[in-house]
Amino acid sequence: MTLIARARDRGVATLTLDSPANRNALSAALVGELREALAAAAADDTVRAVVLAHSGSTFCAGADLKAPPDPEAFVGLMRDVVALPKPVVARVDGHVRAGGLGLLAACDIAVAGGASSFALTESRLGLAPAVISLTLLPRVDRTAANRYYLTGERFDAAEAARIGLVTVAAEDVDKALVPVLDGLRRASPQGLAASKELVTATVLRSFDQYAEDLIARSAELFASEEAREGMTAFLERRDPAWVR
Repeated sequence: MTLIARARDRGVATLTLDSPANRNALSAALVGELREALAAAAADDTVRAVVLAHSGSTFCAGADLKAPPDPEAFVGLMRDVVALPKPVVARVDGHVRAGGLGLLAACDIAVAGGASSFALTESRLGLAPAVISLTLLPRVDRTAANRYYLTGERFDAAEAARIGLVTVAAEDVDKALVPVLDGLRRASPQGLAASKELVTATVLRSFDQYAEDLIARSAELFASEEAREGMTAFLERRDPAWVR
């Protein structure tokens, strides 16, 4: 079964996360297929930019707890998006949770519609937004990161734009995408690649410097008793033992 739908329109390749049964969760299979699709777009000289979209009411629910990807593969996916020599634009009009925010933050431009909502739910599961900090912390206002990392509160598209997570919040996400994609189509391939290299250089250096330690930290948290209780409670749709 294909988990990534592909389409093309005037030099823009649209890659759609198409696993609505599990809310486009980051399974090993989805991560692998998306990496392959990004590599194909990078190698295709007719592709000027990539739009990352979603089917269903959820952009990405975070890690698939039943079939999770290897942490290195997920970090590799985020790095693929950041390092792709072509702009990646996120089209979001649904829910984004946990690791899905890391994927979203890896994109160069993000447009979110009125149906969008966001939450960093890791702390409620006995975890932390460890590896996704590689893309989130360079992008999100630090005061807002302090709040949402710790509380796991849900916030809307307007707040996501205010704190820097998304570029544009709009009721009509496709209408808001029109001038963005028009601008990318008018830019030269060389100009796009060189410009993106400038704005992503610091983020890529942080991957090289911190990714290994954050992967180890994430693995340590996932193996803990608290995380097991948190994930079990989530799957059983109940509060974990520590809730007061």
